[in-house]
Amino acid sequence: MTIDNDFARLSDFEPMDAELRAIRQHLHAHPELSFEETETARFVAEKLEGWGYEVTRNVGGNGVVARMTQGAGKKSIAIRADMDALPITEQTGKPYASQVPGKMHACGHDGHTTVLLGAAEYLARTRKFNGTVNLIFQPAEEAGGFSGAQAMIDDGLFERFPFDAIFGLHNHPGAPEGSWLMRSGPLMAAADTVEIKITGKGGHASRPHLTIDPVVVACNLVVSLQTVISRNVDPTQTAVVTVGAIHAGEVANVIPESASMLLTVRSFDPKVREILEKRIRALTTSLVEGFGAAVEIDYAYGNPVVVNSEKETEFARMVAEELVGEGNVALCPLIPGSEDFSHFLQHKPGSFLRLGNGMNSAILHSAKYDFADDSLTAGAAMWARLTERYLDE
Repeated sequence: MTIDNDFARLSDFEPMDAELRAIRQHLHAHPELSFEETETARFVAEKLEGWGYEVTRNVGGNGVVARMTQGAGKKSIAIRADMDALPITEQTGKPYASQVPGKMHACGHDGHTTVLLGAAEYLARTRKFNGTVNLIFQPAEEAGGFSGAQAMIDDGLFERFPFDAIFGLHNHPGAPEGSWLMRSGPLMAAADTVEIKITGKGGHASRPHLTIDPVVVACNLVVSLQTVISRNVDPTQTAVVTVGAIHAGEVANVIPESASMLLTVRSFDPKVREILEKRIRALTTSLVEGFGAAVEIDYAYGNPVVVNSEKETEFARMVAEELVGEGNVALCPLIPGSEDFSHFLQHKPGSFLRLGNGMNSAILHSAKYDFADDSLTAGAAMWARLTERYLDE
């Protein structure tokens, strides 16, 4: 095994700091939404081709995969970054703020892409690895139902670019820049969406006894749904049922014919996920029918739980502690947000890591959010060292 000093270090990336900031801020100023990342993908692909990678474009839409083999090693690693932005109007006031009205990098995918590009340049220049590197630049992480990870898998990602394990990261507001948070097992939640349509009997607001008021039914249902968590889920488990939208009626003096509701349902365990669906369906049906109304329920499963492999997570922890010191690596709390990296982990061992984005960072998906450029070199160095270490074993 290669001696420790031969692996990538933070100091190796300090000369790249200005270049990485320029790349990240360029991407930030030119955001593209899910499945629209044509210019971002072109920018990424041209960089990678210039560094000598074998580049395949248009994998699962606008996905880019860069592959490079060095030495006689038989192992293969994959590292993934997401590229898409969100339909949010930016309010940061930064000189590199979004130039596209109504679109911005409010989740830090510009930073994730830059971090992996920084590692890619270093690995291609130094060639201090023994095996095959696959760099996956994924579109449409924010797409919801059918997202970029599943699109790339359906387009033959595993067959066309075989690898033994896969790693990814997301920035983490509330943790110091350049620090790392990790967790074996479940990390991020499964995210399901429920659409409920309640059909009653409309009429004049002054004669409610001649109607079946769907607004009253919907309001009772919102309150009752909270008991699914408090009375049906083991208190030692974590789950969320949130009614995010209710739509009914247009004027004050008319009881509408129908009301619709949208729910998000989050869980960290497959059995809990099943319980949530069963109870939401049963409770909704019985309550609505008890009021004399009718109901339609559309229950759609979204991203599954992000479940990190223990071996790969502990390996990543070791690499991070070597790189930034044990005091800058912490246990990550459970995160009720979802992430389509989970689709990769259903097929391959790997780990999804969290990179500190600053103690005072705005929250993700906020119009005032910005990726912390002070974390770029730490992220790039981590991917480079982890690649060298993994392929050296």
